[in-house]
Amino acid sequence: MASEEKTEKATPKRRKDQRKKGNVATSKDVIAVVSLVGGFYCLQMLFPSIYKRLRESMVFFISSVGGLDHFSTGTLQEVAMRVAMMVVLCVLPFGVICMTFGILATGVQTRFLFTMDPVGFKLSKLNPINGIKNLFSVKNLVELIKATLKIIILAIVLYQILREEIVMIAQMMDVSILPASAFVLQEIMGMVRKIGLVFAAVAGFDYFYQHWSYEKNMKMTKEEVKEEFKQMEGDPKVKGKIRSIQQSMARSRMMQAVPDADVIIRNPTHYAVALKYDVDHDNAPILIAKGQDIVALRIVEIGEQNGVTVIENKPLARGIYATTPLESEIPAEFYGAVAEILVQVFRMNKKLV
Repeated sequence: MASEEKTEKATPKRRKDQRKKGNVATSKDVIAVVSLVGGFYCLQMLFPSIYKRLRESMVFFISSVGGLDHFSTGTLQEVAMRVAMMVVLCVLPFGVICMTFGILATGVQTRFLFTMDPVGFKLSKLNPINGIKNLFSVKNLVELIKATLKIIILAIVLYQILREEIVMIAQMMDVSILPASAFVLQEIMGMVRKIGLVFAAVAGFDYFYQHWSYEKNMKMTKEEVKEEFKQMEGDPKVKGKIRSIQQSMARSRMMQAVPDADVIIRNPTHYAVALKYDVDHDNAPILIAKGQDIVALRIVEIGEQNGVTVIENKPLARGIYATTPLESEIPAEFYGAVAEILVQVFRMNKKLV
């Protein structure tokens, strides 16, 4: 249906919620290329120290074995510790550097987001129907095309290198280990540069594709936007109901104050205002109730039932209603007219000597 089509851009709230869940646009190809190229260049820089440690270890092993009459548990433990130390010193720096490149490549894309939500257990992941749908999704088709393209590129580069350098590689059998290793490393770096350039282009395409796919999946239907707005601002129906209840409660309190009024000024049926004035405490008359139409008639009715004087004055009733909030003093412009009315009312009620 048209109402279910995702045509609206993702709202900031949706982006924020999805980010908390770990749903952000990332390209694994960018991470792979950065880790691959950065790792091999670091390997090239670390190669002299790695070669030195390997050479020292080999010399130690050969000299140790040549000087032994028999193997013992202590000898085996020493050799094992030496091998473990060699592996740690040679492999650990390279591994840490590759991991660092991967973390940086991921962090730059995700703005260093850290969340455990994606690794949580979800029953929906075990749904076989969803698994079949994902198997034949456009995303997996793109991944298959990229993987095939990478294999083809890798095969072509390897074939070209082997075809051009096969003779030289064979001659390395007669060369000492250091020049041979340097030559092999040089050829590997040449291969990495060629593959890295092509893979970088693939990664660039994947980066823009992932962002396009992310924005497409993040789109919302108009109904979803409305529901989100309701959640953020509150359901208009609920807010209207609350406002209605509040107004009803305020009106009830206002009606309870009408019997305490000194005078009610009305505009026959449309407006009514109830005023109270305490000569000893108030600077001016206070508006304790006001209403229009039905509410105005109710104010007049309650006032008459409680013996409050009701006076008809159309402009005064309308003016006070429009300009004076409840529980507030009337504006100075109405002092004169109201004072005349109150004097008359107080004399009638014998409140004014």
